[in-house]
Amino acid sequence: MTNIHIPVSVLNLAPLRQGQNAKDAIDSMTDLAQAAEKMGYTRYWIAEHHNTPTLVSSATSILIKHTLEHTERIRVGSGGIMLPNHSPLVVAEQFGTMAAIYPDRLDLGLGRAPGTDMKTAGALRRAQHDTVYTFPDDVNSLLTYFGPKEVQGSVKAYPGVGTNIPIYILGSSTDSAYLAAELGLPYVFASHFAPRYMEEAIAIYRSRFKPSQYLDAPYMIVCLNVIAAESDEEARFESTTMQQFFLNVVRGSQTPMSPPVEDMDRLWSGPEKAMASSMSSVTLLGSKQSIREQLTAFQERNNVDEIMAVSYIFDPEKQKRSYEILKEVVDGK
Repeated sequence: MTNIHIPVSVLNLAPLRQGQNAKDAIDSMTDLAQAAEKMGYTRYWIAEHHNTPTLVSSATSILIKHTLEHTERIRVGSGGIMLPNHSPLVVAEQFGTMAAIYPDRLDLGLGRAPGTDMKTAGALRRAQHDTVYTFPDDVNSLLTYFGPKEVQGSVKAYPGVGTNIPIYILGSSTDSAYLAAELGLPYVFASHFAPRYMEEAIAIYRSRFKPSQYLDAPYMIVCLNVIAAESDEEARFESTTMQQFFLNVVRGSQTPMSPPVEDMDRLWSGPEKAMASSMSSVTLLGSKQSIREQLTAFQERNNVDEIMAVSYIFDPEKQKRSYEILKEVVDGK
C-alpha cells in the first residue's frame, strides 16, 4: 500500500540570498527552523560545505548548536558531518556536549565526501592519508564513543559516553548503501542533487540490511527538492531560483541565491540546462494537488520511510509556505 502520510524533515545548506551577509543567512536558517518546528516537521538538518562563498554551512556543529538554542522540540542534526574532514573523537566530543545541553534532540548524519574541492580538503588537514577510505572505521569509532562505558577503549569522549546519539549514513552513490546495510543503520540518499543511483541504492540497502542494536528493519530517508506554491504556474516561476542554483553548480560560479526569473533560456545554454535539470530531476513541484500526486507516484515506486525536503525559494515567506504545503499533503489536509 502506498503511504504518503510519512514523517517529513528539512535539509538546509544555509545559502546566502542575494543582498544578504553571513549573519542574515544564519538568521534565515534559524527562522526557517522555528517555522518548521511549528509546522510539526520531524528534524532539521544542516549541511557541511567549505570554501563556498554562497553557503555559510562550513562550521556545521556550531550552526546546529545555534539552531538547538533557538528551537524547543524539533530534532536538529547534520546532513552531514563530512568525516574525512574531522577526527571522530572531536565529533563525538562536540555532539556529546550538545547532547548534554539538549538531550534527545540530536541526529548525526555522516558523509564520506569532503564537501569541497580537493585543495580545500587538503587545507582542512585532518590527515595526510586519504581519509575517505577510513570512513567505515570512523563510523564504528563514533558508534563506540556514543555507546555504553563498558564497550569503550582507553580513549573516551567526555561528554559523549552513553549518549547513544542516533547515527545516519548519507550517500549520493551506492557505496554507502552497502555500509548502512552492513551496520544496520538508517540510510539517507541525496536525491536533491545526485538522483542517478537513487533506486539502485535503495534496493541495495533494503536487500542487504542486517538488523542491529540500533535498528530492527531498514529505515530509508530520501532527500529531494520541493517547490510548492498556490498554483502550478507560481511554483514553476519560483523554481527558477532552484534552476539558477544548479546552474551555478554546473558553471562553478559564485552567485548567491537569486530571485526567480521569467525565462531561464536567456540564462543557460542547452547543455547547461540538461546538466542542471538532471541534478534536480527528483523534485516535487506545483500546487498542493500536484505535490500530492507526485509524492504518491514517488511512494508507489520507492515507498521510503521519510522525506527530507530542500526548498530553494528566494522569498523566505514563500519558502515557508512551500514547506507548509508539503506538511499539509502528508497530514492528509
